[in-house]
Amino acid sequence: MLAEQIQKVQEEIAAACKRAGRDPSGVTLVAVSKTKPVGMIEEAYAAGMREFGENYVQELVDKTSRLPDDIHWHMIGHLQRNKVKYVVGRAELIHSVDSVRLAAEISKEAVKQCITANILLEVNAAMEESKFGFALQEVEQAVREIAAFPNICIKGLMTSAPYVENAEENRKYFRQLRQLSVDINEKNIDNVFMDALSMGMTNDYAIAVEEGATLVRVGTAIFGARSYN
Repeated sequence: MLAEQIQKVQEEIAAACKRAGRDPSGVTLVAVSKTKPVGMIEEAYAAGMREFGENYVQELVDKTSRLPDDIHWHMIGHLQRNKVKYVVGRAELIHSVDSVRLAAEISKEAVKQCITANILLEVNAAMEESKFGFALQEVEQAVREIAAFPNICIKGLMTSAPYVENAEENRKYFRQLRQLSVDINEKNIDNVFMDALSMGMTNDYAIAVEEGATLVRVGTAIFGARSYN
């Protein structure tokens, strides 16, 4: 069942790449496994998935200790500064860095562990009150500040577009994020690589891919509706 769902999503990504004249190998599918039991992740793993995204720190800690070491974990949910120590060293990429203060804490923990933490800056492109992230006009200044921190590497940007019935409505936000990444890249800021664009979820990932997403975060289309039991 999960293998079929994964294949279907990958086929949709490939089709979106074809429409945009992109190579599908440039898009990484991150299976969003939040609230999903270990057994379901094992099934997705058996189907070839190695990239999984978690929203909650406790789940990330629990699952990393129980699942194979070759899984690449992504922290995609809101991260509080007091929980950074549990995420650095476990997550290969932290997508949701939404403040300079959070980045400073990640840097501090990475120094302590003698590793480099890879991060994305979260951008609230649609300026939704319910979401975290930098405003578009704040991003360059934040990039410049964070790039100076030790043991941290800015790999790109992330956004969560609004939930809409018609995914086309989100195209403008994905396009804005892509353009912002290009603009920042042209500044040649040390320790900043705008190679990663994490955008697109179950309802709009095809549009995101057409607009340049390199990471899409898909949960429902793979695992089914969320369970909060």
